[in-house]
Amino acid sequence: MTSAATLRPYRPEDREALFDICVRTGHGGGDSRGIYPDLELLPSIFAAPYAVLEPELAFVVADGGRTVGYIVGTADTPSFVSRFRTEWLPRLSTRYPAPTQAPTTPTEVMVDLMHRPERLLLPELEPYPAHLHIDLLPSHQRAGFGRKLMETFLAALHLRGVTGVHLGMVSTNTAAREFYDRLGFHEIPVPDPGPLTYLGRGTS
Repeated sequence: MTSAATLRPYRPEDREALFDICVRTGHGGGDSRGIYPDLELLPSIFAAPYAVLEPELAFVVADGGRTVGYIVGTADTPSFVSRFRTEWLPRLSTRYPAPTQAPTTPTEVMVDLMHRPERLLLPELEPYPAHLHIDLLPSHQRAGFGRKLMETFLAALHLRGVTGVHLGMVSTNTAAREFYDRLGFHEIPVPDPGPLTYLGRGTS
């Protein structure tokens, strides 16, 4: 890490780095390459659609010309789900056809999630209409960049009149939970949340 690290809006030329960061942090905060051999799978669900559909809410940390972290999200989850279904999913359906049977492998589980964006629409989350994904390479964690990314994202939501934001995190990722707790997130009780814990907070 160098003193030249800066936070700026996402640019289309950040796409490769966005994918790489997502993959390297996609398994409970660790490297997912040994779990998901297709290196475009996780980014196509959890990173790229946000950068493409709502680029005004995508920000990155760049260090010496290298993108090392990002935050992406949506100001309105129901609208995002609709656009994911109609605008984003058709781009993926050839590479990732809709499942015809219950998933049994990690890859099949993710493809199933891809084809069910409506899973994001939970009644308990309605008071927190925005949601986000944030990832930093290990080399740039615990250096204040996560907080700066979050503060920038929250400010952008606040300017749009959005009052609440949520996220879903893998419950076993205790380091991430500590980070979100420090930033004022609280747990949102959701029936049968599976492997996730849902957290929310206001934007101001």
